[in-house]
Amino acid sequence: MLEILKAIFFGIVEGVTEWLPISSTGHMILLNEFIKLNVSNEFWDLFLVVIQLGAIMAVVLLFWNKIWPFGKKEKNLIKVDTFVLWFKILVACVPAAIVGILFDDQLDALFYNYISVAIALIVFGIAFIIIENMNKRKRPQIRKLSEITYQTAALIGIFQLIAAIFPGTSRSGATIVGALLIGVSRTVATEFTFFLAIPVMFGASLLKVVKFVAGGYSCTGIELSLLIIGMVVAFIVSVIVIKFLMGYIKKHDFKVFGWYRIVLGVLVLVYGLFQIL
Repeated sequence: MLEILKAIFFGIVEGVTEWLPISSTGHMILLNEFIKLNVSNEFWDLFLVVIQLGAIMAVVLLFWNKIWPFGKKEKNLIKVDTFVLWFKILVACVPAAIVGILFDDQLDALFYNYISVAIALIVFGIAFIIIENMNKRKRPQIRKLSEITYQTAALIGIFQLIAAIFPGTSRSGATIVGALLIGVSRTVATEFTFFLAIPVMFGASLLKVVKFVAGGYSCTGIELSLLIIGMVVAFIVSVIVIKFLMGYIKKHDFKVFGWYRIVLGVLVLVYGLFQIL
């Protein structure tokens, strides 16, 4: 029962932090310092990534009409604009996909620690505040998803690459910062980030599962149950958080998340210092 409660708590944290630009992976790593699941190290690495599938299904549910490229009417059987959007999403995924496939294990070993997480939290927190102040009196150049060009998608993909390398950066945070920086409106930047997460998370989860199986590892029935529980909770919480965020950004900017990241990053560094002492 205790492990189930832990899995529920991890699912809540994943559902909240996956979509707010505050780093889900960073929070999960930090949470594991205080609440550890009683599972093998190999399964924990799998759990950390695959639990995100629950969160991504919330996007699929909420934005189905925007992302499904086939219509019901004969005249609109194929929605060309949606297919074009998916091609742009795939272009944005290329940099992170290449680095993830080639250097996944090396990046985990180098940067999955509290110092890297804290630095990434602080740096991108400052970036949010600076960019929002710069854009305060500027009118966004891109105010519709259809106005995103392949070049713009590629640039956003480069920012996503940063998140793929440094945990704590936040995939959504990095892509939103990048999109705002090149003139994309908050709403469009957020929606494109949500859609971009679909192939990224499915791909990352598939890669982790393949490596887990190829390594000769297996999970117990209890571990599998914990993963499913975490995914279901992440899905439910994500639905609520996504609806909140889409309403929030219509009247507010992202600076509050920037300040949150900075405060959390400092607290993480202080905690790490006390652990050393």
